[in-house]
Formats: sequence, C-alpha cells, structure tokens
Amino acid sequence: MGFLSPRPDDDKPLARRLRLTGRVQGVGFRPFVYRLAKALGVRGWVQNRLGEVVIQAQGPAAVLESFQRDLLAKAPPLARPELARVEAVAAEGASGFTIRDSEAREAVQVHVPPDLDVCPDCLRELHDPQNRRHRYPFINCTQCGPRYTLVEHLPWDRPNTAMAGFALCPACRAEYTDPANRRFHAEPVACPDCGPRLTFTDGNTHDSGEAALQAAAERIAAGRIVAVKGIGGYHLICDATSEAAVRRLRARKARPHKPLAVMFPQQGADGLAAIRACARLSPVEAEALRSPARPIVLLARRAGAPLAATVAPGMDRLGAFLPYSPLHHLLLAALDRPLVATSGNISGEPVITDPEEAEIRLGTVADAFLHHDRPILRPVDDSVLQEAGGAIRPLRIGRGLAPLELSLPVPIDRPTLAVGGHMKNTVALAWDDRLVISPHIGDLDSPRAQSVFARTIADLQSLYRVRAEQVVADAHPGYASTRWAKDCGLPLRTVFHHHAHAALPALERPEVARWLVFTWDAVGLGEDGRLWGGEALLGRPGTWQRVASFRPLHPPGGDRAGREPWRSAAALCWAAGRDFTPPVDPQLARAAWARRLNCPATSAAGRLFDAAAALLGLVAKASFEGQGPMWLEAACAEAPLPEAPALPLHEHDGRLEADWEPLLAPLGDPDRSLAERAALFHATLAATLLAQASTLRRRHGEFTVGLAGGVFQNRRLAETVLAQLAAAGFDAHLPGTLPVNDGGLSAGQIRECLPVPPA
Repeated sequence: MGFLSPRPDDDKPLARRLRLTGRVQGVGFRPFVYRLAKALGVRGWVQNRLGEVVIQAQGPAAVLESFQRDLLAKAPPLARPELARVEAVAAEGASGFTIRDSEAREAVQVHVPPDLDVCPDCLRELHDPQNRRHRYPFINCTQCGPRYTLVEHLPWDRPNTAMAGFALCPACRAEYTDPANRRFHAEPVACPDCGPRLTFTDGNTHDSGEAALQAAAERIAAGRIVAVKGIGGYHLICDATSEAAVRRLRARKARPHKPLAVMFPQQGADGLAAIRACARLSPVEAEALRSPARPIVLLARRAGAPLAATVAPGMDRLGAFLPYSPLHHLLLAALDRPLVATSGNISGEPVITDPEEAEIRLGTVADAFLHHDRPILRPVDDSVLQEAGGAIRPLRIGRGLAPLELSLPVPIDRPTLAVGGHMKNTVALAWDDRLVISPHIGDLDSPRAQSVFARTIADLQSLYRVRAEQVVADAHPGYASTRWAKDCGLPLRTVFHHHAHAALPALERPEVARWLVFTWDAVGLGEDGRLWGGEALLGRPGTWQRVASFRPLHPPGGDRAGREPWRSAAALCWAAGRDFTPPVDPQLARAAWARRLNCPATSAAGRLFDAAAALLGLVAKASFEGQGPMWLEAACAEAPLPEAPALPLHEHDGRLEADWEPLLAPLGDPDRSLAERAALFHATLAATLLAQASTLRRRHGEFTVGLAGGVFQNRRLAETVLAQLAAAGFDAHLPGTLPVNDGGLSAGQIRECLPVPPA
C-alpha cells in the first residue's frame, strides 16, 4: 500500500501506523526516524521488528504527510526503505517520540545488510589526535562497519551479533543509548577501553594494540608477508612495489601466475590519486572504486606503473581497490605505498577467518600474523568488478555486495534452495517474490570449501527465517553441490548447466518474451549427455531449444584439458591433419586420441580459447583456471581488432554448427605478430556469433540476444560482440547484476524453476 493522503488543511491530530521494509536495519534508520520526528514535532514511537521497522506517528495531517514523504526522501545513504503499509490507528496519547526495544516476530521480509566501508565521519575521527577513538582500528557507526559477517541472527541488536561478548564502557554506552547520536544502536560500536584489540606475532615477538599495528607495518616495509585479519577473513599482505616480496609470496603460496589484487592508499581530492598513478580510470570505474562496497575493480594498467612486475604477469589489467576498514587505512598510512592484499586461503578455498586456523594453514606462507579478537561469523571474500560495454559488472559478489537481494519476476510456488555449480560457487534462496544470492564461496574441491558451502546454506535459511522445501542443482552428477543436494532429503530438481546460464539475462530483463542466449564457457553437461559450452539457446526459461553450437573437439585427457591448454590445441590440430607435438609422450597421446580413450567430445568455446593460447605459445599448462584465455585477451590489448570472416556454419542435427578448422592457419601464421593473431582470433569468434544470430533471426524471427557463461568475462570479446550486434539491429544484453560466470548459476537455477507463462 502507498501513502494515505490526509487533507493538508486538516490540523486535527491524527495517528498513523507505518510499516517499512527493505534495508532498514543496521543502517541507522531508527535514529534517523527519531531525529526527523523531533524536527517535525511528531509524537509516537519507532521499533525494529524482524525484517521491518514499525512507526506509530501522531500529529496534524499536514505534518504526518511531510513525515511520511521524508522517511523515504531523506533516509540515510545506506538505507533502502520501502513503505509497505500505512493505516489509521487510535492515538496513544504520547507526549514525545521514543525508540522502543526491538521485537522479534515471525516474518519473512527480513533484509540482511552487507558489510560496509568506513564512513567519512569515522575516518576523520580515526585520524584526529583529540578524539578518543584516535587510531582505533575498529571504529564504526550506524553508517559503516561489518554487518553480515558479524550478525548471528536478526533483529539487528548487539546481543545477536559477534559483539555480544564486549561489554560497553560508560562512554560508549552513553553514545549507544542516545537517539541523537550517530552511534545510537550501532551494534559493533566500541572503543580502545571496551572493544576488540589487535595482537601481533611472528613466533618471537608478541605485541598488542598500537604496538601490534606498528610491528606489522615494520615487517611489511622490510619485505615480509603478514597475514592480516580483516572484516570477512584474512588477507596475505606484502609490499606491492617490492619484486622480491611479491615473488616470495607467490613461491610460498604456490601461485606462480594468478593476478594479485593491490590495495592503494586513499590519496588526493577523490581518493584515487595513488591508483591513477598505476592505472587508467573511466568515470564508472572511479565511481565503483569509491562506492560503499569498496570492491576490487579490474583496470587498464599503465606502462611503467611503480609496481612489481609479478603482481599480474602476462596481464594488461590490474585488480585495484581502496581500503575499506579502519585497520587498512592505518596500515596504508604507516607504509604510504600500495600493498598486495590477496585472500588468506589455500588456493580456491574460502578465506580463513579463525586466528588459530590461520596460523596452522598459513604458517608456511606468512612471516607474521596481525590478529584481532572480534569474531568473524562467516567468511566473505572481496567483490570483483570490471567495466564492459560502458557499465560496471560483477565477476565475483562478496563483501559489500552480498547477500544480494533481488525481486523475482513472478512468485515462486514454494521456498527453494539453489546450490549452484562446482566452480565459483554461490547458493541462492527464493521464496514468494524474493531471491537472495550468497557471497562467493569458491570451488568445491576441498572438505573445507564443502563445509563452508553447507554452513552458508544453513545461514541463509536461518537469517531470513525461510526453510527451503525443495532444492535445485546442476544436472552434472559429479559436482559436489549436486551430491549434497541429492543427500539433503529435500525434493530435488536438476537444471542443465547452460539452461541456468541462459536464464540469467532473462532474470535481469523479465519483460523480454523471447531470447537467443549464447552460453559460452569451459564445459557443462548438456541435454544429450555431452559436454557443451559453445551453445546458442532459443526461447525463454523452461523452454530452451539448442539452435547453434561449435564443431566438437576431443581433447585427450578429459577433465585435465581445463588446466592443460595444449590438450585442446592437440585435439584441433590432429583432427585437421596437422602436426602437433605435445609436452608428454607424443605417440601415446596421439594413439589415445585416435582411439577416443578418455577424450570426451565437447563443443565448448572456452576450449577454443585454451587451444589458441597454446598454439600462440602463451600457455601450455595453466597454473590457475582461465589463465590461457586471460593471457590471450591481454596479448591483443593494444591491437585493433581486424575485419574477420565468420567461421563456416554447417547444418548438423537441426542446428548451426561453426567449424573452427579455418582458425588454425592464421593462428600459426609466422608473418603475423602475436598481437595480430590474438586479435584475429577474437575478431573471428565475434563475427561467428554475429553470423549465427543473423542466420537464426532470418529463420526464427525476432528475439533479444543474451550473453552468458564465463567466456564473456573476456572484456574485449564482450564489447566487440555487443557493438556488432547493436550495429546489426539486435537488442543485446550482458548481465550486470550477477556474474556472467558460474557465480550466477544459482540465480539462473532459480529462474528456471519459476512458472512458465502461456506462450
């Protein structure tokens, strides 16, 4: 319901009860309501309930109208209030306005705030020698600080958070109970006298408080690696300008090539001066870097940037972010240089949160540890975004963005849990018209990752007070998420991998009735039992028809092809009758391929990118997932994409099949530079997608084109495809709310479960 509209000329005192939902807890909404009521002379009360704020407001009609309007128009920056209901009630005879204690009632309209960066007011106090929280690394207020990683259950009150064990000192208690103070019911509020403390250890030295901070800064300045406990888990931190320090980190973490994120000091009028010295920024990238989520943003790296060359070898992009916690600001102020800040984990696993576990599992990587005693209730990694097609798009949703709450285009028939895929896992929970996607969990290869996966599923249902009545999983029986779903005891529905990918554009644009979605990725199980990954699906969620693909290839070694691009290159060359010498026994590998021993067919576009990277001599064996395609994209960063013909399209089993064989000659052309050959590959794939879309439009009529799957993380390809489709008169969409990679699968699985409207 909307506003009741009393007559402005009626001065008779009235009473209204207002119910507001949306993001109204953990963002300073109640003190805002209190101050607004006091300013307007409104009497009554405000109260937190489970998932909503209830306000009893009494006053003249015109005053109540202004009050209702300002509740939305002047809400705190981090609040997202929705006025759900306004009803006339009997006046209670209130003489003033009060904030009532929270009340927990069963309800489903719970909204969980994400973790927030430190606000400007707290930052000023942090650096003010006259302030009692000067240099206190856990300073916060209602507009900043941890939320999702701190809350045990709702409503958002201190006893329900990880701060329950820290008793407030008299000064903090006075702020916490003063409705006019910006720390009124700031649940993580604390100070050096009563709050969490830092501790430092390197095996020999043990310090606490300010001495711990200084010890950590000294070790980092000396080229050491320090594991630092933050908001969502540990970072491994070292000097990003020191080649020796970065090489040491890579060697110890067994991470020889994967790019490392860099945290920069907040400098200059807009805070981005240090980043601008190392990277080129567009306006939308600058806005994303400064947003309250404080994500990692992939930027174009400047030649000669004052960073260690091994921060991101083989790449033209740099993952950069600003400090988001008071502790980060203090470290960067002490060191005055960019710092590598990579996830404190074993490769692919969720970030570590517990000090004891950190010292055990990261003990061979870190030289020292900067701990604190504020518990982290659940791990959350940093979010990662990049600009593509003029808009900022997520590659990983985490701290600051998740839990991500969305609306479904139509209500789901019963509460449903979607468990995503095996790589880049997220899970999703849907009920009524609501959809909540978890933070990035990671790859489900290890027992710890699977444990965090199960804990996240339990947490979502507990926090939102929703119990799933069915589960939906990927159709691949080997995924750890699918195995969990089969064993969980709920009714199970499976969704094919690329159907879930295709549903993501449809989730973001529910008004579109007919889609052609190109689902290009590494591999996923298809309807025919084969490994798909270069498909075009026509229709809408629940009714997809496979209408285009690529000629299959047979990489020897099966799943090993994902980490060994030479296998895809060999499959292409041998199928075309060309020579290729693999880095293993040539006769054995060729014989196995010829007899199709462990050489499953795949139509994956991602395998073509792998093959091209190997044929160009970039990557034969990858040290991280996606290395070949990422280095291939970087190889043509400065080269203009040439005009290129599309690959030949042939009819096969009722679909258009693109033949990759004509790519082989130009990829091996010694008269072309590496950059030219890489650019030609991208141009050919883009032209092939356009040719498939154009042919299918002539056959099937109009549709909107969607792009989904991990291949479209490739910025060069995605932007070229979007431009060419637009020039040809297509309406095209690349997802911008959820990751186009497997991190978006859980949301796509939910979309596939919604009722299919009549054609």
